[in-house]
Amino acid sequence: MPLLVLIVVALAAGFAAARLSRPVLSRPLSQVAIAIGIGGAVVVGVLAVIVGETHLVSGLDQSVADWAYRNNTSFTHRCLGLVTDLGETWAVLLVGLAVALVDLVRRRSPWALPLLFVVIAGDKFLTVTLKQIVDRARPTLEPVAATLGPSFPSGHSSTAAASWAAFAFVAAFWWGRRSWPALVGGVVAVAVAVALSRVFLDVHWLTDVIGGLALGWSWFAVCAVGFGGLLGRGRQS
Repeated sequence: MPLLVLIVVALAAGFAAARLSRPVLSRPLSQVAIAIGIGGAVVVGVLAVIVGETHLVSGLDQSVADWAYRNNTSFTHRCLGLVTDLGETWAVLLVGLAVALVDLVRRRSPWALPLLFVVIAGDKFLTVTLKQIVDRARPTLEPVAATLGPSFPSGHSSTAAASWAAFAFVAAFWWGRRSWPALVGGVVAVAVAVALSRVFLDVHWLTDVIGGLALGWSWFAVCAVGFGGLLGRGRQS
């Protein structure tokens, strides 16, 4: 059941993002990125205060964790582990290197690699810093969670949101404006899937992964504003 829910929710989120992105992306990209950056930062800040200082969402978080624990199976657990790997640092580094090399060959642009490095490294720094500040305890249903450090925000969710958005940003220069809605939908689906896998594996609370997604997309938006002009200087294929 958790795996089915993950697939349905991730696909629905991706489809909705693709549809909603059409009118949004008709505006100047700098305005869209600034709005995402500010909005994401606000969400992260509000959630950090709520989970760090209150118990307003503890009931919801615990209910979702309990449901996942009751409905998980060994097969589901293995599948969720494969999904969560899409948010692992080693995985996004490998994909990022491949994307940068392809961009260098296709467009002769040297800026993809610096962009992806800043996105991934900066996201990691922000996530670790916030974890230490908020210092939230993880769920207790999965014993391995106790060995993973503070819970908020989810590092896998943040890494997946920021990194896969950056990959799509680079790829958008290869395939043109018509590809943007599909790219947006795809990376949103991947990030949401990774986020849900962390919840359903009982290593993060639901609000942890929401905060992680918001942080990752916000940081990517900041990087997109900074590198957008430089990245666009490559030779178009």
